Amino acid sequence: MHAPATLLSAEALERLERLTIRWTQSFQGRIGGDIVSRYPGVGHEFLDHRNFQRGDDLRAVNWRAYMRLERMFLKLFRSEPRIPVRILIDTSESMAVGGEDASDSKFAYACRLAASLCYVGLVRLETIVLQPFSDTLSDSFRAHGGRLRYGQAAEYISNLETGGGTAFQRPVRDYLMKFPVPGITFVLSDFLNDAGDNLPLEHLVNEGHEVHLLQIASPSDREPPWRGDLELFDAETDSVLQVSLDDGSAREYRDSYDEFCRALERHAKRSGAQYLHLSTSQPIESVLFQELPATRHAMGPQ
Repeated sequence: MHAPATLLSAEALERLERLTIRWTQSFQGRIGGDIVSRYPGVGHEFLDHRNFQRGDDLRAVNWRAYMRLERMFLKLFRSEPRIPVRILIDTSESMAVGGEDASDSKFAYACRLAASLCYVGLVRLETIVLQPFSDTLSDSFRAHGGRLRYGQAAEYISNLETGGGTAFQRPVRDYLMKFPVPGITFVLSDFLNDAGDNLPLEHLVNEGHEVHLLQIASPSDREPPWRGDLELFDAETDSVLQVSLDDGSAREYRDSYDEFCRALERHAKRSGAQYLHLSTSQPIESVLFQELPATRHAMGPQ
């Protein structure tokens, strides 16, 4: 399945302009962005003066003060640490299901949500990395420099397509090797993993990454609409399971799915990550303006 050709409307982009991302961690040594640091350095907000010393940058000298006082003073500005923001998009085949057509699938929803997060981050002058994954990492896309780069990011997302199975051990290992500098990590996935291996969140958190799990589910993930004797095809393994589904077994399935989500949330909290369950029936804007701010961390309207 291919990603949607059109991700966000012009009206949606205009509304996203009002959204403020409030990152909760400060990463020393990262310069730029919209988070104010208490350390003096290069920036836009004037902080103070100090006496000029050998080796200082002459471009930072206050030459007007020199003309009046015949002494050289260096202008200090408030530095702004840049936090890399990385958005992991699950492209496994299970993301292609859900909804009556491709535009309603979990994958389409994930692509639109990734585009929204990307746009808000670019408006805030953050450095954004889009990183698709399934059982391995795919080639990533890096964008920075403001909202003008959104067009290239949207084109990159629109060219993504699903394929392969889901696994987390190898992608997380490769992710840590590829991105050794800590940052904000959003994981957009249904987290359905037939291999059964645990999501190694503690490795990400221990390396200093701030992790947000956004579990994307279609309504049929929790409430199967079918009844009777069925043949269910696994989208990732092509295996076939013959089942007989009535109202009672549907309730058991729903209870099992709810426990799966609760277990994922408990695992996230134990590991120091944030967790949010999203349905593809939820409008993207309500997720950004209401659901994510409610998780205590990430965002809130200005």
